[in-house]
Amino acid sequence: MKIALWGATGRFGSRIAQEALARGHQVTAIVRNPARLTVSHRNLKVVTGNVLDPGSVASKGKGHDVVISAIGATGGEEQILVGAAQSLIDGVKRAGINRLIVVGGAGSLEVAPGVPLMNSAEFPAAWKPVAQAQCEALSVYRESDVNWTYFSPAMLTEPGAKTGHYRTGTDQLIRDEAGKSALSIEDCAVALLDEVENPRFIRQRFTAAY
Repeated sequence: MKIALWGATGRFGSRIAQEALARGHQVTAIVRNPARLTVSHRNLKVVTGNVLDPGSVASKGKGHDVVISAIGATGGEEQILVGAAQSLIDGVKRAGINRLIVVGGAGSLEVAPGVPLMNSAEFPAAWKPVAQAQCEALSVYRESDVNWTYFSPAMLTEPGAKTGHYRTGTDQLIRDEAGKSALSIEDCAVALLDEVENPRFIRQRFTAAY
């Protein structure tokens, strides 16, 4: 497949690129600073673009089968995630792309009926501004008419082993027998590419954890 990937220089994006390339897909990494990209491959093309500009999203994405966004936001810039959601939706529609997959966060997953993780005592306060912006962005996707999929990984995601094993769900946080919600970023990439290749969550949010 031809994959247009935003955020390829980040923790998630770089591993998504590696996983996609390992599976034989063609990847166009759309970045602000090509010098930050650590991945190289014969099937990898690197271009510059602005995710907040629908015209850029459309022009860079045209001709691809799927657009993946793994962009993040630093403190004080959280609303970029909402602006990016609006721009990505507009851009993929202009380009006639059939699928949009977005990497978000776990904060809006439910830990009890009607209770999101970000409103629970176990959720670090420092993470909440980004989680709230991700929740707002999810609402933007849910109100759109594109074939979106929103990936909310486990609560704890760190670099680690690639096992290829994980469990999926939709709007509820997945925990293991010890009550921990975790997934290596490598296995997050596996879960996302599995969804790219075998869609199960069209116009839905999904989550994955061990």
